[in-house]
Amino acid sequence: MNTKFDKSDYIILAVFYLISATINIFDYLDQDATLLEYLIDIPMYVITSFTGVLIFMYFIIPKFLIQKKNYILFAIFGLLVVTFIGVIERVVGFSTGNNDWSKFPGLGNLILYGIFNGSDSIGLALGVLITKKFYESQTQIATIQKQKKENELKLLRSQLDPHFLFNNLNTLDSLIDSNPTKAKEYINKLSLIYRYLIKTKDLEVMELSNEIEFAKNYIFLIKTRFGYDYEFTIEQNISLVDKFVPTGAIQTLLENVVKHNKYDGKTPIKTTITINDGWLIIANSKSEIKSNQESFGTGLENLKARYKLLSDKNIQINNFDKKFEIFIPVIGLSA
Repeated sequence: MNTKFDKSDYIILAVFYLISATINIFDYLDQDATLLEYLIDIPMYVITSFTGVLIFMYFIIPKFLIQKKNYILFAIFGLLVVTFIGVIERVVGFSTGNNDWSKFPGLGNLILYGIFNGSDSIGLALGVLITKKFYESQTQIATIQKQKKENELKLLRSQLDPHFLFNNLNTLDSLIDSNPTKAKEYINKLSLIYRYLIKTKDLEVMELSNEIEFAKNYIFLIKTRFGYDYEFTIEQNISLVDKFVPTGAIQTLLENVVKHNKYDGKTPIKTTITINDGWLIIANSKSEIKSNQESFGTGLENLKARYKLLSDKNIQINNFDKKFEIFIPVIGLSA
């Protein structure tokens, strides 16, 4: 669940506090409250309640529930914030009502008042906001899962596309006569690719080491088919143990390189796959020859959508005049 506020959250809270303030005004009318109570107590309620909601949404819930899943610390810090807010409201309300300070509650009663007042002040606003956030997150998950299923079908169709098979079989046919040894290697790599695609088609993430091995086989097909038109380099700067990426992510990005960059007859398209701490970077030189293949950006959009569920980091894209690079987060699933 995303705990950060958006525009609609502020609108909902504004409406909530407007209604609450109106109810408090009518309540104060019944109590014959002083003008000072109207001017200080009601704005103070809005300020302290909103502050408490912010603390829960930006600190307590993300830190102790989402990141650490430490329910004890969540309860302790939550109770402290609620009590602190409630005590502030109690002290301010007592002072604006011209009450006798000798009758101010002792420490024990003050803490109890603080818990009750703070829970009343923060609880309902926080509950409304969390309910909204939960509904939005469930809707987003359902949408992304639907997109995932649709893209899985598209991916499978593209992988089994007759055009894809025709290109590989055509390359294989030319190798059988000219280079039988390489033809056997080509068949082996092609079978490994299809075996991997079938094996991983239902998996959301895959070990980065396996994806890199798949990428090497896929690069072999590209280089065999296009010769020296494309150059690939893999730079591994970290251990790949307990590192994951979305299944098929590297294939999608390599396909984009070949699809959008055509060899100009002079300089090969150079692509570097770099694995750093937290990021996998694919950078390629750009061809001056415009591709005549229509692009809808579905591969990258699919990858972005999947990362919304898998990581708190987003894909980063840099499109320069002579270079294109994309950063995808490496997902660590170790305990």
